Amino acid sequence: MDHGSAQTSPAQTAPPTRVPPVALGLLALQHVLVMYAGAVAVPLIVGRALGLPPEQVALLVSADLFACGLATLIQSWGLPGIGIRMPVMMGVTFAAVTPMIALGTNPALGLPGIYGAVLVAGLFALLAAPLVGRLLPLFPPVVTGTVILVIGISLMRVGVNWAAGGLGNPRYGALLYLGLALFVLLVILGLTRYARGFVASASVLIGIVVGMAAAGAFGLVDLSRAAAPWFDVVRPFAFGAPRFDLVASLTLCLVMVVVMIESTGMFLALAEITGETVDEARLIRGLRADGLGTVLGGVFNTFPYTAFSQNIGLVGVTGVRSRWVAVIGGVVMLVLGLIPKLAALVEAVPPCVLGGAGLVMFGMVAATGTRILGTVDFAANRNNLFIVAVSVGFGLIPLVAPAFFKQMPDVLHPLLESGILLAALSAVSLNLFFNGLGGRAGARAAAARLAHAAEA
Repeated sequence: MDHGSAQTSPAQTAPPTRVPPVALGLLALQHVLVMYAGAVAVPLIVGRALGLPPEQVALLVSADLFACGLATLIQSWGLPGIGIRMPVMMGVTFAAVTPMIALGTNPALGLPGIYGAVLVAGLFALLAAPLVGRLLPLFPPVVTGTVILVIGISLMRVGVNWAAGGLGNPRYGALLYLGLALFVLLVILGLTRYARGFVASASVLIGIVVGMAAAGAFGLVDLSRAAAPWFDVVRPFAFGAPRFDLVASLTLCLVMVVVMIESTGMFLALAEITGETVDEARLIRGLRADGLGTVLGGVFNTFPYTAFSQNIGLVGVTGVRSRWVAVIGGVVMLVLGLIPKLAALVEAVPPCVLGGAGLVMFGMVAATGTRILGTVDFAANRNNLFIVAVSVGFGLIPLVAPAFFKQMPDVLHPLLESGILLAALSAVSLNLFFNGLGGRAGARAAAARLAHAAEA
């Protein structure tokens, strides 16, 4: 990694904006609402995929919000040697969803196996943060765009099944479910097209709220499931002591490498927006915060954490570059995690409503990957086409043929049943084969361009 400072133009060196306390609080709330739907999506996906009862899914949501707050405070406020100290909001990464479901559905592992792997992955990120600069050349846009595209495609299966009422529902595919999912989708698209500012930014969350009201009118909302206390603490290891497995841990360590590469790009893009300098030492502090946030996720019953690109884009939209917006936002998320009734209400949202929103959220992940691939030169280097084609093919194997690796050793299933990791390994290997290893300076610039594409 380069030891020099990130380059900033004179126009970017303005001091951080000073914001009155009331406006700071409102801006922080805006950041929370923009990320809220994405933040609670992962515990809902994992909890329902593992067949957990409603109260345990609600516990995952509370734990996620609480740990979101802690991770955001560590990243934006900072600890000695840890934290980028910029306006960064942290949330659970979608990159870990399919590997964690593969781990959790293994009877020998379950949730304790997931949390053991999350703890190891977090510690790995803490230790490996100084080395990420050396790994950047392994992840040029042709690799990163392919991996993010496969993440979105893999998640789309969840959104489609939600829209039809959820797997296991005897009325799966009922016209009412499909109609409500379409209604939520149209609300989100309408707000995106005709609304402005905050309303447009929070269109997914607003669509879910409107959709839940419509579902309630048809008797699909069971508020008895929201019968939870107003206040309760999030207890460490609520699902039992973590269980450690070598392959499971290696699987999530690979995920954390992808997460840290993505975070690097986000930090560099945010530096350009805020006009701050991000040198090697500061970048390492930010990546260590990813690792510590993930360790806390393993302790407090949740998952790996990364910077949310929606919030980085919002910094550019509002023009408010103060890190204290994110600090207050982190406090708000932490407090929300201490309100179980709110988490139970989130868990009570019918799957068909989430499906309409999921088509947008997960489709946007895939679209981001496509946008990044749009920066790749396929005309001058046709080999890039083979990298994308073969890697997407590998990534789709678990999606279209779940029994494809049935005869492989059980110990390898967590890795082989994750299309995201198959795509990542394929793309990295084929890029090395066709294009070789690039330089760090070019990789750092490419990472910043990648993040700009993601936030857009």
